[in-house]
Amino acid sequence: MILSLVKIASAALSSFFFGVLFNIKKENLVYGGIGGAIGMLIYELCKFGQFSSASSMFLAAVGFATYSEIMARVRKTTVTTFVISSLIPLVPGGGMYETMLYVVNNRLDEALSTGLDTLIKASMLALGMLFVSSFSRVIKIRKSKIEQKRTSTL
Repeated sequence: MILSLVKIASAALSSFFFGVLFNIKKENLVYGGIGGAIGMLIYELCKFGQFSSASSMFLAAVGFATYSEIMARVRKTTVTTFVISSLIPLVPGGGMYETMLYVVNNRLDEALSTGLDTLIKASMLALGMLFVSSFSRVIKIRKSKIEQKRTSTL
């Protein structure tokens, strides 16, 4: 439990400081950090609930991408401002490193296993963000069509 809280706090801080690195405006840095914490919180809750790593990554991506879409509207800025900094704590960089280490040490079976697991996790992150982005776009298009109908009937 305490380890999970440390991971969530670390995710918030890493998202915040990656926001600094990416020159995100000062007023949006805290919100980017919160996005990273939300993603890690959802991931940790799913792992605690004994979900697979892939489904945990997907649900975490859906969570932080939804938060990013909402905050982009509230703060009147681009979605990528929040998505990029929120994504950072969940990127499976350790798996990429281990895969390359196994390849260099000629442990190809372990490299293949770790590489596939890493690829699946990264794919789930991308699919989760794609799902939310597509859903958001559909809602936006429908909303504009409804407004067009309303103005044309007046």
